[in-house]
Amino acid sequence: MNTLPIRLLIQLEVIWWIVTLVIIGAVLFPIRGVLGQYVFLLSNVIFIVITITLARYIFLLPFTFLATRQNLKVILVFLCIPLVFFLVQELNNFQTFLDYNGAGAVLGDASLDMSDGIMRYTYNEMLLFAVGSIVSGVVFPFRLLLSVWRGRNRGTV
Repeated sequence: MNTLPIRLLIQLEVIWWIVTLVIIGAVLFPIRGVLGQYVFLLSNVIFIVITITLARYIFLLPFTFLATRQNLKVILVFLCIPLVFFLVQELNNFQTFLDYNGAGAVLGDASLDMSDGIMRYTYNEMLLFAVGSIVSGVVFPFRLLLSVWRGRNRGTV
């Protein structure tokens, strides 16, 4: 099934995690550069990591360590259910916080509103990665099930 050596798979995984960290830094730099306090920093990092990682696994599954591990794929299918609920809850917390406290409270500055560029940027990138992670979390189990079926019936990923 997977003809890539384990050493190459580990190198690819490390490279992708480095790319993910660079993207996190690039996306969050404007927010952290303007204001030091960001209430949803951890949620934002989680959204970015999940979006990039699951999207990568959806499209590049044959080139990952998961390609031949059928049992792990089945376990991940079931783990995606609580993951998606968690992601939706975090997005809801962000939206509720905005509704009750105003846009500026997200960055710790009550004078900011949605017309400020940094606030629009923060809101849009948070929404982009939140929705991306939720969509990826919903599609990923189906991709894994397809891979398990292909592995059992066709011998492919």
